[in-house]
Amino acid sequence: MQEFRKQVQAPVPVEALFAWHERPGAFERLSPPWDRPKVLEHTGGIRDGAKVVLQVHAGPLPTTWTLEHRDYIANRQFRDVMRDGPFSVWEHTHGFAPIDAQASTLDDHIRYELPLGGLGSAVAGGYTQRTLERVFAYRHAVMLGDLARHAQFDDRPRLRIAITGASGFIGTQLAAFLSTGGHEVIRIGRSAPKPGSHDIQWNPERAQLDPRSLEGVDAVIHLAGASIASRWTAEHRVALKSSRVEGTSLLAHTLAQLSRKPRVLLSGSAIGIYGSRGDDVLDERSTLGDDYLADVGRAWEASTAPAEKAGIRVVHLRTGIVQGAAGGALGTQAPLFRYGAGGTLGPGTQWVSPIALDDEIGAIHFCLMRDDIRGPVNIVAPTAVTNAEFTKVLGDVMSRPTIAHAPAFALRLLLGEEMANLTVLASQRVEPRVLRDAGFVWRLPQLEQMLRFELGE
Repeated sequence: MQEFRKQVQAPVPVEALFAWHERPGAFERLSPPWDRPKVLEHTGGIRDGAKVVLQVHAGPLPTTWTLEHRDYIANRQFRDVMRDGPFSVWEHTHGFAPIDAQASTLDDHIRYELPLGGLGSAVAGGYTQRTLERVFAYRHAVMLGDLARHAQFDDRPRLRIAITGASGFIGTQLAAFLSTGGHEVIRIGRSAPKPGSHDIQWNPERAQLDPRSLEGVDAVIHLAGASIASRWTAEHRVALKSSRVEGTSLLAHTLAQLSRKPRVLLSGSAIGIYGSRGDDVLDERSTLGDDYLADVGRAWEASTAPAEKAGIRVVHLRTGIVQGAAGGALGTQAPLFRYGAGGTLGPGTQWVSPIALDDEIGAIHFCLMRDDIRGPVNIVAPTAVTNAEFTKVLGDVMSRPTIAHAPAFALRLLLGEEMANLTVLASQRVEPRVLRDAGFVWRLPQLEQMLRFELGE
């Protein structure tokens, strides 16, 4: 039997540390994105008899893990035991202990046995230990970062928050982050809600959204919209704009009608609203662009007007290029770089304004909790980089060459001229003036930091 143990101190009382782990969303927050874990079944929380079935991509082929929770003692421990999966034995004890009234310790202790006994240990024992070190370094960093962000607003009441796009790349992690922080999350989606949930069904194309379902909600975060990454056919071009404008308009009009209106609407937007501007430094005071994506952004933001006129604080989340291993641009680029096919796009001189997924979530939360923030907010890291610099840093992080090069003409042939010019070849050197002036703290402000964290390197 082999063992792995890692302890970490948290600057919160043991009750708060345990509560964070027990709330919905903890598993999603703690799961490394590079393994692309998928919850197939989860019943019963972390109490005795609860069950979790996962699909994990730790290796060339996905594996299924069936775990059962046992030995639950509030504020002291709970344990995961593998009933079926790749290990002969797997027992993970999460131990909690107070240090004093304001601090506590988490002790992750795993006892495991690989298949094939001694042969399995000889072949894969070292790899397993290295993998666990990598995984728990990530888990503890996420947990401590989340606890710190929530502690910043300990004096504020927890909120009932409705979210559109809660199953997307950003929305999934945002909903989990808010839930573990003690907020109540209500998902607004197209599917019928599960029995017993408070989730809400809507259909923006048919203007279907029951106002009664939103009564009593404190905040709304609107992230839904058609993916910009799909090829821009004439049909998808229409969907890009209509999915944003129609959905936002329906939501804003509905919120304006409520007898008890939410205090804030955080509505998605994007830095594409500035257009492609070469080396110009852009902040929230900059003029807007005049191309297709800028027009979409302008109409998207204007659609929130009914909510603003009704006295609801509105924030436009002008998001940059979100870096996360489980999706977005990095989710597409990382596999190419892993196989040595990464390189610069077009001239490489165009500016890219990235932000780590965890800082994206933190910035949205900051705007949610700060009553003095309204209007456009650039959600980007403090420093933009050129495409050539991004390529070099990603190659260095992944220890891969970056000699490949996709010429601009090839990208235009592959994607279409308009899509290529306004996405991979666009130059947007954006600064987060509002966040910076309001005192927001980035956990991963530099490109290399965010890429190493998200890729587990």
